[in-house]
Amino acid sequence: MSHLRNNIKGLALLLLISLPLAARASLPDFTTIVDAAKDSVVNISTKSRVRSSSHEFDIPELPEGSPFGELFEKFFDRDELDRRGREAQSLGSGFIISEDGYILTNHHVIAEADEVIVRMSNRKEFIATVVGSDKASDVAVLKVEGEDLPVLEFGDSDDLKVGEWVLAIGSPFGFDHSVTAGIVSAKGRSLPSDNYVPFIQTDVAINPGNSGGPLFNLDGEVIGINSQIYSRTGGFMGLSFAIPIEMAVDVANQIKETGTVSRGWLGVLIQEVTRELAESFGMETPHGALVAKVLDDSPAAAAGLEVGDVIVEFNGKQVVRSSGLPPLVGRAKVGKEARVVVIRDRKRQEIGVEIAQLPTEITQAAFTPDPEDAAEESALGMKVEALGAEARKRLKIESGVQVVEVDQTGPASEAGIVKGDVITMIDNKAIGSVDEFEAVTGELDPGKSVALLVQRRAGPVFLAIRPDGS
Repeated sequence: MSHLRNNIKGLALLLLISLPLAARASLPDFTTIVDAAKDSVVNISTKSRVRSSSHEFDIPELPEGSPFGELFEKFFDRDELDRRGREAQSLGSGFIISEDGYILTNHHVIAEADEVIVRMSNRKEFIATVVGSDKASDVAVLKVEGEDLPVLEFGDSDDLKVGEWVLAIGSPFGFDHSVTAGIVSAKGRSLPSDNYVPFIQTDVAINPGNSGGPLFNLDGEVIGINSQIYSRTGGFMGLSFAIPIEMAVDVANQIKETGTVSRGWLGVLIQEVTRELAESFGMETPHGALVAKVLDDSPAAAAGLEVGDVIVEFNGKQVVRSSGLPPLVGRAKVGKEARVVVIRDRKRQEIGVEIAQLPTEITQAAFTPDPEDAAEESALGMKVEALGAEARKRLKIESGVQVVEVDQTGPASEAGIVKGDVITMIDNKAIGSVDEFEAVTGELDPGKSVALLVQRRAGPVFLAIRPDGS
């Protein structure tokens, strides 16, 4: 028995000793990647001249001969303050993509810079020329004079899997060639300020100065450009976002060839499909992008897309969320036909749309309620009235009824309808008058969700309303 007990203890000790070795063997070795890539990653610093605010550092008017005059002149010298106020500096990262000196970085790293300095790992410095930049994708292309410069290989961000190891090299807070690692947290992430970029989300430590640096997979290939972080403190909090390399390269090639970036345009305003809206459209699960408005003289209008269509596929790519559609449209070739699959009247339908160039500005009509005629009672816990001519002209809509009162305990309130909303469609039926509104709502099945299109100051939006009886 004593012999058996000793054997068990020895086996347990052996397991404890070997466990760290097994754990170490399962972790990736980043040293090879770093050795191969470090010379291609560069530090970028910029200088720009800005005007100092006229209200800053104002020297108070003092009586002649005041004993404080010399003190203020010494510490608040106007010329010195003006000189310092006009010069600003910023730091970032980048990486070489061609042997003759083309470099990729972020637009925000070099925006409004008067001078861009590129410093390599051997501390050699270049004054870079800004070939061009694109604010919408946050991609910029620089050029330095050089030959046989070390370049990086590109991978395919589409092949990335959530949970996969990734590596970043950059200059956080000016600390050149810092290496951080983590995993892919999500793909195709949309941010409020960047509709056309399907970001790669990671938990790689990224801080100010990392912007523009490369994100690598375990094969040492660049699969993204580190661009943004989510932070409440200004520092890393576990949420980092990188631009997929395919998008960055496409933008860079357009900048190099034409000096501009072309983006596809469909011409629709879209929103998310909620569970209630999916039920009203006869969909088993919520997915796709719901068309809330088709813009006049747009490709969508020409192709016959309609308000209430749910776009579930674009050029063979599934549209899971509404945020996934803009990047697909933006990368579509201008002048080429795209195949769009929609759900209309509870059936799938494929439509061909010739993609156009994204306009520089698309303005939306402002909304100001203009009640006219007497209000009528509705069966959905709200009162509506006819839409006046002035409101129709202002909103650029031909028909609808305006909500003038909402019962705070009724279905309309639960659906999010508020006073001043203009209702233009219910259950895929256009609403042109109070009589039509009453007729359509009178035929609705109690307890069954239906889609209701509302025009607001910010634009059109679909809401799901469930008549009493659920």
